[in-house]
Amino acid sequence: GRLGEGVTCSVDTGKAIVAAGLHPATGGSGMAACSGDMLLQALVACAGVTLNAVATVLDLKVSDATIRAEGDLDFRGTLGVDKAAPVGFRDIRLSFDIKGRLSEEQRATLMKLTERYCVVYQTLRSAPPIAVTSRVSG
Repeated sequence: GRLGEGVTCSVDTGKAIVAAGLHPATGGSGMAACSGDMLLQALVACAGVTLNAVATVLDLKVSDATIRAEGDLDFRGTLGVDKAAPVGFRDIRLSFDIKGRLSEEQRATLMKLTERYCVVYQTLRSAPPIAVTSRVSG
């Protein structure tokens, strides 16, 4: 990522350049993407691709699916207004509305395998350590 105009950071996704900025609840204009929303969108995308792949491999009759993610966070934490308020999502909910001809057993298997093989879901569920480095140049 590279710092952009105002309080933004442009990220090259390999497909497009996305300018991320502050959420409107923290003073952003709403014109730039919000990184917290992007996190939830990455979860939705990964879960949807994984569900589709699992259904294809198992030859399950899924005609369509809608995947949603939402999370709860206290903006006072990220704004530094309340030091006791946590920074980041406290809870995330991932839901699937699946259209198709599936037995209850097939639905359960589809969901179990989607959860097991979804990289973003597993990363959020069992957060790995993150090494942070920095340097200053003239």
